[in-house]
Amino acid sequence: MAGRAETSGPAACGGAPGLLPLLLLLLSAAAIIPRGDGQNLVTEDVTVVEGDVATISCRVKNSDDSVIQLLNPNRQTIYFRDFRPLKDSRFQLVNFSNSELRVSLTNVSISDEGRYFCQLYTDPPQEIYTTITVLVPPRNLVIDIQKEIATEGEEIELNCTAMASRPATTIRWFKGNKELTGKSEVEQWSDMYTVTSRLVLKVGREDDGVPVICLVDHPAVKDLQTQRYLEVMYKPQVRVSQNYPVQGLTREGEPLELTCAAFGKPQPTDMRWLRVDDEMPQHVVVSGSNLLISNLNKTDNGTYRCEASNAVGKSHADYMLFVYDPPTTIPPPTTTTTTTTTIPTTITDTTATTEPAVHGFTQLPNSAEELDYGDLSDSRAGEEGAIRNVDHAVVGGVVAVVVFAMLCLLIILGRYFARHKGTYFTHEAKGADDAADADTAIINAEGGQNNSEEKKEYFI
Repeated sequence: MAGRAETSGPAACGGAPGLLPLLLLLLSAAAIIPRGDGQNLVTEDVTVVEGDVATISCRVKNSDDSVIQLLNPNRQTIYFRDFRPLKDSRFQLVNFSNSELRVSLTNVSISDEGRYFCQLYTDPPQEIYTTITVLVPPRNLVIDIQKEIATEGEEIELNCTAMASRPATTIRWFKGNKELTGKSEVEQWSDMYTVTSRLVLKVGREDDGVPVICLVDHPAVKDLQTQRYLEVMYKPQVRVSQNYPVQGLTREGEPLELTCAAFGKPQPTDMRWLRVDDEMPQHVVVSGSNLLISNLNKTDNGTYRCEASNAVGKSHADYMLFVYDPPTTIPPPTTTTTTTTTIPTTITDTTATTEPAVHGFTQLPNSAEELDYGDLSDSRAGEEGAIRNVDHAVVGGVVAVVVFAMLCLLIILGRYFARHKGTYFTHEAKGADDAADADTAIINAEGGQNNSEEKKEYFI
């Protein structure tokens, strides 16, 4: 009995050959015991990044002081209670009690991956396993580009490769902040995976200097990415601006100054001015990117073009010139006084009337489509105000003349009827003209007074 007690300890496992078959038989019997929810043993699976530390924990729910041991995937005992028979120093005891056996494994590698067994020596024996999964991040991330320098409109190919990872990585593409879609291929080497993603991209001038980013999604690493900046060649972009006049219409007799600006990659080396469908006027001065016409006239009408070129191609921008008539002005209105005298009664009427003195008119532009609408609105408003003033002055003058004429006519008629009105009687006998002498006439008059006729005389 004493010998059995001595050989049952962990120290005697390697020194008593007779007990070794029995121990192996017990371990084999424990290994075939399935895992069950009603067991007292509890453990969790472990996921660890290569090179980090993994912690294995075997816990007992209802401890009865039974023996706990931990075995590796090869069924070798790592720890029996608090004793480590295995000579791998990477395994270290973290905690031991009647209810827990916790062991750490440092510098984890791919070879450490597998199932680890927790055993509890009860009747019957209990066993449960935990799985260690080792993650390997990509060892290198590289972008290869088909052409270092591309021309706008071309399609270029980019390849991003993530080598030696476990599990296989997921590669995502971005151009600036916009995500793009690539096509991935996976190659497996032993337990490692190499992923290559291919992206075909059509570039334009707006892509020059924009970064293309290759981003890796992998559980073992965060924010792993690499990028390449695109270099795109493009033909010039030309723009013509009017320096003078700054605002308003281009009128006859005034100067005109234009400036041509061109941007491209490479920078444009050749820039010139020309007149479309006609020869350039002799009085036009071209100095580099500037065009100057000191005195505009109608013959300058037309389309002026600025052309710029570089190694990629040639571009141009047009300016359509239309010369308007010079502006005209309306002089200010004048004030006149009219005096009228009537006889025999003199009446003086002094009336202030405003009469427009228009010596000219404003010449409207020849083309309504090319008007400067701000200037045209001001000129129209001034002309309409002047016309309204002229209409009011004419109507007022006519009304004043008519009223004055009517007043004069009424005064004359009144005086006429007041002075030339009366009745006159004569006592001359009717037959006095036939009397031979005066006495006879008197006698006839006295006798014929009753038959005399009343006569009226009017003097004008």
